[in-house]
Amino acid sequence: MNVAANQSAKQYADGKILQSVSNGVGILTFNAPEKRNAMSLEMWEGAADALIEMRDDPNVRVVVLVGAGGKAFVSGADISQFEKNRNNAAASEEYAKRSGRPRELLVSYPKPTIACIQGFCMGGGLALAMCADMRFAGEGSQFGVPAAKLGIAYGYEGLNHLVSLVGPSWARLIMYTGMRIDATEAVRIGLIDRLHPADVLWESTMDIAKQIAENAPLAIQAAKITIAEILKDPDKRDMKAIADIGTKCMDSEDFKEGRTAFMAKRKPVFKGK
Repeated sequence: MNVAANQSAKQYADGKILQSVSNGVGILTFNAPEKRNAMSLEMWEGAADALIEMRDDPNVRVVVLVGAGGKAFVSGADISQFEKNRNNAAASEEYAKRSGRPRELLVSYPKPTIACIQGFCMGGGLALAMCADMRFAGEGSQFGVPAAKLGIAYGYEGLNHLVSLVGPSWARLIMYTGMRIDATEAVRIGLIDRLHPADVLWESTMDIAKQIAENAPLAIQAAKITIAEILKDPDKRDMKAIADIGTKCMDSEDFKEGRTAFMAKRKPVFKGK
């Protein structure tokens, strides 16, 4: 897979973050292939701005995150900036606050999200991918967290996602060694959800994204909200939120459209209301 930079896409961070929309699918592209899409602070902030725009765009029903160049999704943070922006605890706290914006957005994102991964997905790139709802990867991709090799702490949220996906023992192995895991191992342990040959990864990812975009947005939102609540401790679950979105679905025009289309044996056209 080699996702080319879309010349008509909206640009952020001097063109190193691209955002476009096609048939209900929003696409966020990390576009610094010369650095294997290593993320500068400006790129982290640009990615957050792009996610906000797609979140608020009613034409976007699902968002796909992808790296340009075919060599990396995101190979991590741009370490060349660490001496200036992350050289002590106070600077690291400010760096984490700014660089963490896209991850915070993804954790509570109201629309489905897919990370389409080809090549390196390391460190902060893996933290970002783990915040997406789903992770599809191409053969030959590599995953890892080199925090132990850099002397930095990975942080609670990143480790929480890692443990929830692969379990505590694998999380320890990954974190203690800083080892790289290939895509075959990654899908086996649950770090990624689907593994495809590299040359069909993008097409396969877009097929799933288009299926999602064609379905009823409120029903998908209901599933997303309910799954998020299930993952919380029982005493912290917002059962009212689940009930409210259920009522909204049952009273929606889309529910009527779904019933009507089924009876007429035609494809439904959902409007998200």
